[in-house]
Amino acid sequence: MTQSSHSMLHPKPLTKEHFAGFGDVIELADANPIEINDGNCLRYSDLAAINIDDTGKTGISLFDAKAYISPLLLTYVERHPLGSQAFLPTNNDPYLVIVAADNNGEAQAPEVFVTSGYQGVNYYRNTWHGVLTPIESRSLFVVVDYIGKGSNLQEFEYATPYLIDFGSI
Repeated sequence: MTQSSHSMLHPKPLTKEHFAGFGDVIELADANPIEINDGNCLRYSDLAAINIDDTGKTGISLFDAKAYISPLLLTYVERHPLGSQAFLPTNNDPYLVIVAADNNGEAQAPEVFVTSGYQGVNYYRNTWHGVLTPIESRSLFVVVDYIGKGSNLQEFEYATPYLIDFGSI
């Protein structure tokens, strides 16, 4: 398959408004912190709604992800029916956020966002999304998601893959 047979996608900045149908953008913008620890720390509370099926529990994991090179060939997306999935970067490097609307169990054309480096995301339950995609360097993420029994992973393979060009970011 040649590059010309793929649809080319270009990331756009991640904003709460553009991402609202897929999940929460976790960031400090517009948050109202409270001072704690004798004024030495600001607490930003309740920035995302974690939602899991009652058959499991909420767990905290670490994901150590290798950086991707542009252009990225997107062949599939995945979703998690038993719980939302939040990704919080431990560094300030931007990464791609790839999501797709659902139509009767099939992922539609993807949308691609790039974070500011100071943003996390929380994918709603059953939201089609790409894999964790750092673009500058290997990155460590704190992940809050469903831990439990049952199949919490569904994958959808695109008949025609997409190319994501993030080389000019």
